[in-house]
Amino acid sequence: MKKMLLILALTLCSYANAQKGSILVMGSIEYNSQNGSAESSETKSRSFIFSPKVGYQFHENWTAGIEGGIGTSKTEFRTVQYSENKSDYFSLGGFLRYTKPLNQTFSAYVDLGSGFINQKNTSINGAISTDNKANGFYVGLTPAIFINVHKGFGLNFNIGGLNYNTYNYEDGVNVIKSFNFNLGKAFSVGVSKNF
Repeated sequence: MKKMLLILALTLCSYANAQKGSILVMGSIEYNSQNGSAESSETKSRSFIFSPKVGYQFHENWTAGIEGGIGTSKTEFRTVQYSENKSDYFSLGGFLRYTKPLNQTFSAYVDLGSGFINQKNTSINGAISTDNKANGFYVGLTPAIFINVHKGFGLNFNIGGLNYNTYNYEDGVNVIKSFNFNLGKAFSVGVSKNF
């Protein structure tokens, strides 16, 4: 079976100021793609997520703000009969960041985020289509390192974190709760500017 997995987790921009009264603007994009085939079947999966953040640094070490996310994922199965699963995702919440400068080059920080999540799942199996919507909340804790490269330009590195999500579906039957501890398993790099 031929497989391809492409993961792009890149922070687009992050503008931060090491002084009280500054604004933080940050965003990340994630794209995944996977294709597979066997003798009589073919599978295609795609997903895209955009997650922006805007915050206010009210203290040398503390920043508070809002964060959001919007995304979609789609998986197609082609066998004797065509089937498809699609999910649309939306989140909106707040975050609190604590930053600790280690020296002129390195700083460590941790983000605590929490908020509302919404998801709509659509399943198509032949000529039959069903929709199922869910609302819930999330809580996440993400540690990271900032490296000052040159004149305030820097890189942000995180290697996963701790997340809890819960979804209550409109059908009144399904309730999904997930707890993820992926410290050391996930990795992302971001670019930032301090001014």
